[in-house]
Amino acid sequence: MPLPQGPQSIHYRLQQWLVNWLPALPMLMLAYGLLVAPVLALLVQSLQGQEGDFTLANWLGVLTSRSDRRAIVTSLMLGAVSATTALGVGSPIAWWVSRLMPAPRSIWLSMLNTASNFSGIGLAFGFVAILGNYGMITLAFRDLGLPFAPPAPNTFWGLVLAYNYTNIPLFILLTIPGMAMLRQDWWEAAQTCGATQIRFWRAIGGPILAPFLGAGWLLVFTWSMGLYGIPFALAGNGATRKVSLITLEIGDSLQASLSGQGEAAVLAVVLLMIAVISLLTYRWMLGRAAQWF
Repeated sequence: MPLPQGPQSIHYRLQQWLVNWLPALPMLMLAYGLLVAPVLALLVQSLQGQEGDFTLANWLGVLTSRSDRRAIVTSLMLGAVSATTALGVGSPIAWWVSRLMPAPRSIWLSMLNTASNFSGIGLAFGFVAILGNYGMITLAFRDLGLPFAPPAPNTFWGLVLAYNYTNIPLFILLTIPGMAMLRQDWWEAAQTCGATQIRFWRAIGGPILAPFLGAGWLLVFTWSMGLYGIPFALAGNGATRKVSLITLEIGDSLQASLSGQGEAAVLAVVLLMIAVISLLTYRWMLGRAAQWF
């Protein structure tokens, strides 16, 4: 049936557009209010001086500040180390859970969901109660006469250890669907063709799982860089802090004075840029993974 022409065509297209998009308009307005508008406000604030004029002084101040550069580098290292640890520990566990029967797999998924959502101040308190100077495990080893000295909570490796309590379960949950896509009959077909287990993983299993594992690594990396509650509770205030992170520097800048809002906006934009690059790479990796299916 041919579409109406003339003024009726414009009215018809407008009507169709409303029918298609009207149910989504509340969600789009919410997304704009919670995502797009704050991002635009941060960009404007990062380029705005104390007098309201547009300037690059905030960006030059952050890029030339030794503490801010150290915070950016430390955040990148902390995210990379945390994500790599989650990759190394979580990959075999995710493979094992994906091969379980439905009943035990549901139990493990419930425990992993609980652990992945346990973060913030509660996780920091749990870390100190278990691995602090007077934590349960620390005192247990000392009672046995063993020289056990866990990393201090306000150090880089202390934060890595605390992050992994949440990151490893999160990584497992993110990669289990990819693990389940590697079917058993592919391994049986490879065996029929005389392939060894090493050759199967090098030619079939590895290329199929690599995009899923890489995507999980990127999400954990981005998640780790954006955490604030755990490092704030463990690292302490700026005067006694032994590790500097982007999120902590943003908090310090906002608490210091009104002039620190420009610096906080620049650091927030830097963190946002890193997150956008990671998420775009994540989508590209999932696109590579989809070609197998």
